[in-house]
Amino acid sequence: MAISVSLLLLLAIMAVIFVRSGGLKIWHAVVCMLLGFMLASTSMASTINNGVSATADMVSSIRP
Repeated sequence: MAISVSLLLLLAIMAVIFVRSGGLKIWHAVVCMLLGFMLASTSMASTINNGVSATADMVSSIRP
């Protein structure tokens, strides 16, 4: 458990640094993908899924 949390925090910090640097290379994409897989295995996965679904529903209901 402690290793998973540490790895999750490390990947999150690395993803933030990569996004802020402005360029996305193949290794940056791999880190972001690993972060996604790590987040999917946590208890936050359902909250993230509900938030993304609610945002998608809100955006799709906006009429231009």
